[in-house]
Amino acid sequence: MDLTQGTPEEKKARAKKMMLWFGIGSLIMSFSALISAFIVSSKQRRDKDWLSSYELPDAFLISVGIILLSSLTFILARRALQQNDRQKTTLWLLLTLVLGVVFIFSQFEGFRQIIETGYNFTGPTSNITMSYIYLIAILHIGHVIAGLICIIVVIYNHFKQKYNANNMLGLELAANFWHFVDLLWLVLFLFLYFFRDII
Repeated sequence: MDLTQGTPEEKKARAKKMMLWFGIGSLIMSFSALISAFIVSSKQRRDKDWLSSYELPDAFLISVGIILLSSLTFILARRALQQNDRQKTTLWLLLTLVLGVVFIFSQFEGFRQIIETGYNFTGPTSNITMSYIYLIAILHIGHVIAGLICIIVVIYNHFKQKYNANNMLGLELAANFWHFVDLLWLVLFLFLYFFRDII
């Protein structure tokens, strides 16, 4: 497919989609490097510096369900827009936004539960294992916040009636990024959950 062909609008849409996928690719590499550092650190651990076993907070598991549900509501918002049902589109977009905020609160609840077990991010009560888990979750929260900003922009443009069944580019870009962020947390959680059994 020749990227130089098509109308100016089609070229602009392809360029924006390509930029998004480049961004997603760079995020995959960044988190892959972080996971690799986690694995290498576990192999070079000292008993006092690395936990031979750890428990993830229950709030992290709950957050998986919340973030996956938010992907579903975004899919429903897109489907409603394809049917030109503006009322349902608004409902599903707002629900996606709320679920995203709830996800962040659930993450901080997870941090609170970790602290209750005696591990802080830094300081004398910190531990390399838990510090990595804090760092992974915090960096992911940062990208969730970026996704929430995208959703707010989409909602604003939706109220301005910039989207319809034939013009969904902004919503589609935001949805693709949101789905990636959701899938990323699922992968990170599963890695942290199952890796503890093999270290």
